[in-house]
Amino acid sequence: MPDDQTSHHSLPYIAVSQALKEITHNEALLRIDALLHPVIESALSVPPVVVLADAGKCWLVTQDATGEWQGEDNKIAIWTGGSWRFQAATPGMRIRNRQNGTDISWSGTIWVSAPAIGDPLSGTIIDVEARAAITALLSHFRMIGELAN
Repeated sequence: MPDDQTSHHSLPYIAVSQALKEITHNEALLRIDALLHPVIESALSVPPVVVLADAGKCWLVTQDATGEWQGEDNKIAIWTGGSWRFQAATPGMRIRNRQNGTDISWSGTIWVSAPAIGDPLSGTIIDVEARAAITALLSHFRMIGELAN
């Protein structure tokens, strides 16, 4: 681990006797703001058209990205209002995809979403109460983004 950044998300430390400390501090705050409860707008391979008002919004960079995102595959792209910052995920990190309402997790090599689980529909013995309870649980988990629909 370099002595000038944190070990988990590589946030910059302020160095002793550093001039312009606010730059380092603001860079760390920018990344903390994006990563505290990470939400992406969508997953793209090409940077979206953004404006100043989009500052703080994030996208997931997909494989074979192009343009300003080239070489940043699988990272979270953070729009600062004037430029892009890229943050690598750590294993187990989860992000919410605002576009489709699902959560995905970083395995260490790929982004993984939970498998879709259908409502119980059949069986040799039908327990109406159990089926209603399972359906309610699945509905709740889908609402909080744990399971894909």
